[in-house]
Amino acid sequence: MTEQISYRPATIDDVLTVCELGQILNAVHHEARPDIYANATAEFTRDEPHWLASLKGEDRAMFLAEQGSTAVGFITVQVLRPTSPLLQPLSVGRINSVAVLEQVRGRGVGSALMRIAEEWARKNGVGDMRLTVWAFNEQAVELYRELGYELRAFEMGKGIQHVEGMHGV
Repeated sequence: MTEQISYRPATIDDVLTVCELGQILNAVHHEARPDIYANATAEFTRDEPHWLASLKGEDRAMFLAEQGSTAVGFITVQVLRPTSPLLQPLSVGRINSVAVLEQVRGRGVGSALMRIAEEWARKNGVGDMRLTVWAFNEQAVELYRELGYELRAFEMGKGIQHVEGMHGV
């Protein structure tokens, strides 16, 4: 019998575990867009400043999925409160990162982490949830659609060549 998966808020003490799990994201994103993303690394402490930022502040949270004493996934979420006069005064929950180990995928871990992040956001006054996902990440796109997320905008990009001597045209 497989051990049940449990969920809990992450703490600063979990940052190296999250750095290691984060290599899942590094590998997937680097494979598809090596021009943008750094590759996974055995020196995963390289990513510590990035993940620490997701743990510090009342406007953000991180949750871990664990099977026994082994972390098998995590999610980061943040509350944004836009102040532009052009926008409705709506607090927004932003899912920043979700990672689940391959060996537990298909068991509802990603969905459970999403629900936990949404509940945390709701308790923090959020009226709308948002996230950004690359089109190449079909598994994630499918999960988010199953959870009721809809396509709202396209982000477009274009690589441009740096030309020497063309600073501040």
